[in-house]
Amino acid sequence: MLVIEPITHIRRDERGVAWVAETNTKVVEVAMDQAAYGWDAEEIHAAHPHLSLAQIHAALSYYHDHKAEFDGQMQRQLENCRRLGGEAAAQLTRAAFEVIRDSCSGGGHPQWPPV
Repeated sequence: MLVIEPITHIRRDERGVAWVAETNTKVVEVAMDQAAYGWDAEEIHAAHPHLSLAQIHAALSYYHDHKAEFDGQMQRQLENCRRLGGEAAAQLTRAAFEVIRDSCSGGGHPQWPPV
């Protein structure tokens, strides 16, 4: 009789987030290393030496078993980063504008643009 052994390297928290057990590493982080950089398990291990190869292979297996869910999550994270990056650039541009405006005006509240 064949007995199937459960792999216990992956756990889900109360929010449903998949983690490599006994670590602070999410399964999606390992999956992103493979998807973004094309890294194999050994290359991921070099970047995350606190993970064993067994944990990395378990995370990648879990990713492939739930690929559509994780790919959607990665896409949402990428879009969110792009959105936040655009907002930060706009704020930085505004701040730079105010510094330039203030330096051109002598620091008071003169007319803008200068006449």
